[in-house]
Amino acid sequence: MVKHLNGARVLMYSHDTFGLGHLRRCRTIAHSLVENFQGLSVLIISGSAIAGAFDFRARVDFVKIPSVIKLRNGEYTSLAGHIDIGDTIRMRESIIRHTAETFRPDIFIVDKEPMGLHGELTDTLEYLKSEDTTLILGMREVMDSPRLLASEWERKDLVKKVDDTYDHIWVYGPENFYDPMTGIDIPMSMRRRIKFVGFLKRQTSTHQVRTRKNKNEYLLVTTGGGGDGIELIQSVMAAYEQSDELNHKALVVLGPYMPSKERKDFLERGKKIENMKVIDFDSRLEELISGAKAVVSMGGYNTFCEILSFDKPALIVPRTVPREEQLLRAQRAAELDMTDMLVPEDADDPQKMSAALLRLLARDKPSERGINIKLDGLQNLSAQVESIMEGRKPDQ
Repeated sequence: MVKHLNGARVLMYSHDTFGLGHLRRCRTIAHSLVENFQGLSVLIISGSAIAGAFDFRARVDFVKIPSVIKLRNGEYTSLAGHIDIGDTIRMRESIIRHTAETFRPDIFIVDKEPMGLHGELTDTLEYLKSEDTTLILGMREVMDSPRLLASEWERKDLVKKVDDTYDHIWVYGPENFYDPMTGIDIPMSMRRRIKFVGFLKRQTSTHQVRTRKNKNEYLLVTTGGGGDGIELIQSVMAAYEQSDELNHKALVVLGPYMPSKERKDFLERGKKIENMKVIDFDSRLEELISGAKAVVSMGGYNTFCEILSFDKPALIVPRTVPREEQLLRAQRAAELDMTDMLVPEDADDPQKMSAALLRLLARDKPSERGINIKLDGLQNLSAQVESIMEGRKPDQ
């Protein structure tokens, strides 16, 4: 049942470096909120260089801030190489503050980075707090390894800053899968504000049309943004080239951030591999997953949610640097027998990759393994937003 929240405004922040995860998660939440509440509008602040490639529903829009790139060593640089990273952050900070002042949100949802990239949200958070905006920190169910995350949060003094700043902390996963705060000593005042909302279920409005045409015809290989997916694509192609048994159709999606040289090489190489089609990018990845027989991915949060949402057998080959998020997610999913996992070192061996792909094509769906993991995050988020808005004063 659609409810009314006339005039309600939700601002979201997605710092976005060299991937699609943050923007796609924010977009999913925004679309769900406007579906569930008439009169509510959502504005997403995004650093994604390709935010305009995605469709946004009515009452959802985005503000683009200058893009930055996350390097393999974990450092950041401006996407426009001639602009200093410090100047880029100052521009982003100014746009964010001006947007908040103009939009005047009731709720501000920050994705993953509590104080923003290089602290760019600090001023805006202080301003919105003074305006009595409800401040919410949203987290993936897995942030990083306890060791690396504890070191990062200690260096940035984030436990105190989060405790002093945020009214609510939403974890986009169930408590029985993983606790993102594992390894960090947090005060009870902060622990009480943590809500495990559950995984965010995905859907597609054209689900029936696409799946009738292509259902279970292909093995989908996706690396998300593609900026760090070169090794996985190479591994799958090498397995197909060297195995006589791998004859199932494969659809390989390179991603918008795949480096141009490798992109060109993969497109040409794919033409020579029987039963393989290679494409640049499709912003409707949900549709591609819904029509696949099985999925090979690196195990990013959004793709993992889509694998569960469309109940697809999956092989995860996780990235292990600079964060161990994908590794931990893949290990936990394999432990629960939800998906298969292959470490990058084994994936580099064509025989091991070929064997893993053949096992995958014969694997049961996650739901057939008796896994009791709910995907009720979007419903729970709407309930949280409704409760917050009901608690606000009529003149706010």
